Amino acid sequence: MAIEPLLLSTLAPLVAALREDGYRVVGPTVRDGAIVLDELESADALPYGWGVDVEPGGYRLRRRADGASFAHAASPRSWKSYLHPPREPLWTASRDGAGDLTVREPEEEPPRYAFLGVRACDLRAIAVLDRVLGTPGGRYARRRERVLIVAVNCTEPAATCFCAATGSGPAARDGFDLALTELAGPRYLAESGSERGDGLLSRLPGEPPGDTVVTEARAAVAAAAGRMGRSLPEGDLRELLAGARTAARWDDVSARCLTCGNCTMVCPTCFCTTVEDSTDLTGGTARRDERWDSCFDIDFSYLHGGPVRASAAARYRQWLSHKLGTWHDQFGESGCVGCGRCIVWCPAGIDITEEANALAEEATR
Repeated sequence: MAIEPLLLSTLAPLVAALREDGYRVVGPTVRDGAIVLDELESADALPYGWGVDVEPGGYRLRRRADGASFAHAASPRSWKSYLHPPREPLWTASRDGAGDLTVREPEEEPPRYAFLGVRACDLRAIAVLDRVLGTPGGRYARRRERVLIVAVNCTEPAATCFCAATGSGPAARDGFDLALTELAGPRYLAESGSERGDGLLSRLPGEPPGDTVVTEARAAVAAAAGRMGRSLPEGDLRELLAGARTAARWDDVSARCLTCGNCTMVCPTCFCTTVEDSTDLTGGTARRDERWDSCFDIDFSYLHGGPVRASAAARYRQWLSHKLGTWHDQFGESGCVGCGRCIVWCPAGIDITEEANALAEEATR
């Protein structure tokens, strides 16, 4: 039977307990004018009293009147960076003095991470990556099995959030070890979601929350669902996009799209990669790395006769149609979790929800 919830007055004992257990605690912190994910030495590094103002193509850090630590939009860096690194060595090869070649694969054991502050949208994104990349025994699976997750129920969505439209939030439903709901004070309602969560929660100083606190927490999360700043069109998006192959909207958005790939880099579910081979100046050592790639790169679809998707319209159509449509054919679910990162970090301010709604309107006409 799961341990009963606790009301915590501080997160310091939680971070300390995780570090005592050998975890490297990763969570939000303020750096370089943004709230980013980084390794935390203590709970003091959390962004207490900081929030953000976001809009298409815009992000500004701002001071809050309270001491809230999780009342901000999704970080530009997602948890994907730790589970599916931007660059990863696959092997190195070197010749000794006799000319013999030795090939070595990385042997380092993956670190034990504790993710602190995983929002419901990002929790869903991790589940998506688990399904796509989680081949037993693979590099992703070895990292994933060593991760402990402390989720945070969202009570203050940003103007670019739309997780309610994708069914990803704002409440964390499963896939976590511990879930927090931040309340005024700040105080934190902590609930276990696994045996590891039970063991962790049993060691924390807190008090029974009582029915009033639990009701307050549930109401705050439910209210967040009604304050989303964006929404997707109703109906079957897979069918909509399958029928929008020749829509005029693709030319409209391609006139604004820079094909920079920012949306794919910040997306918590995009997983495309390429490999790079390199040698040192002497030619004695070579290596092969896997790194993130983007379907907006013109070389991404390059075949012997040239790129399959040469135009910006074709590449944007590929990305949006895959994310909201054909992802269902491959994985049985949407590839979008409604975090809004692609909207905020697009330098042209292109809004995926605006484009989807425009396609739906064009189809209706």
